[in-house]
Amino acid sequence: MKKTFLPSISILALFSLFAVFPTVSTAETVTLKYSNFFPPTHIQSKLAEAWCKEVENKTEGRVKIEYYPGGSLLKAQQIYDGVADGISDLGFSVLAYSRGRFPVIGALDLPFGYPSGVVATSVANELYSKVKPKEFDDTKLMYLHAHGPGFIHSRDKVITKLEDLKGLRIRSTGISAEMVKALGATPVAMGMPDSYQSLQKGVVDGSAHPLEANLGWKLGEVTKNAVGSYATAYTTTFFVTMNKAKWATLDAKDQQAIEAINTAWSVKHGEAWDSSDLEGLRFFLEQGNTVSGLEPKEVERWKTAVAPVIDAYAADLDKKKLDGAGVIKVIREALKANK
Repeated sequence: MKKTFLPSISILALFSLFAVFPTVSTAETVTLKYSNFFPPTHIQSKLAEAWCKEVENKTEGRVKIEYYPGGSLLKAQQIYDGVADGISDLGFSVLAYSRGRFPVIGALDLPFGYPSGVVATSVANELYSKVKPKEFDDTKLMYLHAHGPGFIHSRDKVITKLEDLKGLRIRSTGISAEMVKALGATPVAMGMPDSYQSLQKGVVDGSAHPLEANLGWKLGEVTKNAVGSYATAYTTTFFVTMNKAKWATLDAKDQQAIEAINTAWSVKHGEAWDSSDLEGLRFFLEQGNTVSGLEPKEVERWKTAVAPVIDAYAADLDKKKLDGAGVIKVIREALKANK
């Protein structure tokens, strides 16, 4: 039987066709809904929106995201459960608004004396990677980040010692409320969106918040004094998480692309907290407000006052068989290594 051979010119022609008509991906476009409670003008909201655009870019349009800032789809307290239940595919909110729901990661918000948002963010992600708590297992955690040092601000009173806090009603959330109580003031649970009006009307006498919020939430307009107690500064930890079923529908290469973006964006958020702290401080001072420091002996008094809050939290974790001492140790070591 005579054999026939495809001429080399024909083979070249076939390769040319493949070059002209590249392989087309069969992956379908997935559209996701992303909920965030920060107003669209806030730097953290702008970063979240930039994350959405970066995901679309790195997945070559296979993953598109509809962004809902300002609580327009879900309110802050609803976001985590809303993501778990599929009302929103992605969500960005605060652990402190679901107090008790995240006991291990919630320990980050204790008054360890955080110096910056970059450090607090690094410590948060290090704790999660080392301990791998199950409290996020009903969603796919994207990443964590945390704001810079949280201080007590007051409407009128200059605070330079513990006695100055007695009787003051201080807006606070989550663990910061325990810190406020330990320092002698009365904590009033309240989310950030309600804080401006409550301070303006005198519903509360002050607020525990980072310097950033003086501009980001305009709280520098309704407070006059801040006490810069870095030794007892707390943070608030934020999460970005995704519905597990929706995550599973994404192509593996798109999942890998998003994971890489998450790593970069966690750092961006921490850096943004610090830059916005500086802007918030500048805005605060421009209003004619003051920032007070503490004398060294007073610093020790404040540290002594909040120490039982950390100990009690660790003991509560132990009761839940979550190794409270181990969790606190990881945080302290990470904080020391990153300072």
